[in-house]
Amino acid sequence: MINLSDDDFTFIGKDLKRPECVVATKKGDLFVSHAGNGGGIVRINEGGSQDFYIAETGDIPAGFTPNGFALLPDGSFLIANVGDEGGVYNLGRDGTLVPFLTEIEGKTLPACNFVYRDELDRVWISVSTWARNRDESFKKNIADGFIILVDDRGARIVADDVGFANESKVDPSGRWLYVNETMGRSICRYSIDERGELGNRETYADYGVGIFPDGFDFDVEGGIWCTSVVSNRIVRIHPDGSQTSIFDGGDLDTVNAAEEAYQNDNYTREHLVAGNKSILGNCASIGFGGYDLKTAFMGSLASERIAAFRSPVAGVIPPHWNF
Repeated sequence: MINLSDDDFTFIGKDLKRPECVVATKKGDLFVSHAGNGGGIVRINEGGSQDFYIAETGDIPAGFTPNGFALLPDGSFLIANVGDEGGVYNLGRDGTLVPFLTEIEGKTLPACNFVYRDELDRVWISVSTWARNRDESFKKNIADGFIILVDDRGARIVADDVGFANESKVDPSGRWLYVNETMGRSICRYSIDERGELGNRETYADYGVGIFPDGFDFDVEGGIWCTSVVSNRIVRIHPDGSQTSIFDGGDLDTVNAAEEAYQNDNYTREHLVAGNKSILGNCASIGFGGYDLKTAFMGSLASERIAAFRSPVAGVIPPHWNF
């Protein structure tokens, strides 16, 4: 397995704002969440030119801030709004924004973290916490995050008590839903039955000191590639459960301060933002693409461009690959 240095990264795009999530397609397009100009999605074409799909008309919530998103078959996007008004919205390429889901079980949704559409056209939504001030849940002993499933039976909460729910994805077998817990410092999974109901939670892997997991993606050998904010680390979890550090781009003093604060329940947004100084700009997600699915693209909380590196193992074909 590889051990990356700063020199192994190339960079794509420009003038991006908070490009937290990246989605690559077979055609060579790279779609990136964008918090600038009112919020939307940027397409970076294979030749490097950029198209901005910005929310301009429709029901646009104040402070609309795209976080994780899913590319849909019709070319539109389902976007998790991490802004104060929360909810999930559908953005058309003509700039029209309409609500997709803004409440669940009679309660208004808070900031939403991630949206994933699987091969069966089911939509999985991660909500990190019920707290309107998400900083209140930056503690290792608070687990009020949850997962919503939207399918032909409607929308419902299918998992709760998650320690700051972050990215969630169905694995290549279709049998498991994996969820990164940023403050729980683990990746857990739930079996999925034929009705979309989830089984009991299983902890698939615990992360080590200094790792605050955010995004992840699967590879064809059964590995899971995970990113850590603050410490700007990339870790591969092998099929046998062991872990290899692929890259460590964090500042030691920043990471140590964040770790101490986390252990003492004093972790704040200032500790998170301190990770912005890395070459990766506080890496938040990873997605495979390129002609052979061996180029890994890195989403970021602070960079104005997307980092990429070549992987020795290909990622799995994602549900949106042929869109």
